[in-house]
Amino acid sequence: MNYLSNPRIRLFIGAFMISFSPVFVSLVNVSPTTSGFYRVFIGGLVLIGFIAISGRSVKFSQRTWLMLFLSALFFAADLWFWHRSVLFIGPGLSTLLANMQVFFMMAAGIIFFKQQPTKTQLLAIPIAVLGLVTIVGIDWNSLNADYQLGVIFGLLTAISYTGYMLFMRQAQITSSYKLPIREIAIMSLLVSVFLGLASVIEGESLAIPSSSDLVLLLAYGLCSHAAGLILIASALTKVSTAEVGIVLLLQPSLSFIWDILLFDRSVVLIESLGVVMVLFAIYLGSKRVS
Repeated sequence: MNYLSNPRIRLFIGAFMISFSPVFVSLVNVSPTTSGFYRVFIGGLVLIGFIAISGRSVKFSQRTWLMLFLSALFFAADLWFWHRSVLFIGPGLSTLLANMQVFFMMAAGIIFFKQQPTKTQLLAIPIAVLGLVTIVGIDWNSLNADYQLGVIFGLLTAISYTGYMLFMRQAQITSSYKLPIREIAIMSLLVSVFLGLASVIEGESLAIPSSSDLVLLLAYGLCSHAAGLILIASALTKVSTAEVGIVLLLQPSLSFIWDILLFDRSVVLIESLGVVMVLFAIYLGSKRVS
């Protein structure tokens, strides 16, 4: 039996692969901007190769190119903020904060598209806030500067990812293909340009210091970016929204587990309760029915 023919298995494998993203960022010995550059550069090249083999057209309208440019700009900001958040507060919490994009997507829907949030989604907001306060503590000033910055960068990651999602959706409106592989490939290479320029401005080198770092960056670009995104995208239209919501929780949950197992993160009971509350809030916020 070909297990990858099952969309549910593809969905879970994709989430599993992407959950290792913050692990690669933590382990590789390059700057956070450089690791982001290689993620999208390697992943983008792989996707371009796939497009060339499959014979898909990459001709887009001017409007679509503009939407891809803007989505790439926001995704570059997403990686810039998130990679620093990972280094400041760890893979688990940084990924949890990034997944709070569901609330910013909700806000964008209300402000720009006049969408009415469901009762369930509104209930999720105070639960998420209370869960976050439970994790980081009530006394913000007692936290060290790096931890504070990591939390702020995590939330800015969620905002940036929201911008990416909004413009990427617009870029796909006129597409005749079910999977956004062309759009993700072009977006990825555009992001690599933005992060490459950022590394020059920051005075950071794009040189890869060792063969082990090269392996980590290849795994990051191939597994967590190209393969993970394709597997998830290929399954979204073939599974229920409830299953998508569950998988939405799988990535931050696994990232938190990897943080504990691989980086000896200590978790007290009150923090664990906060994590569960935020995960539950993310699930509620992703639901479309009241």
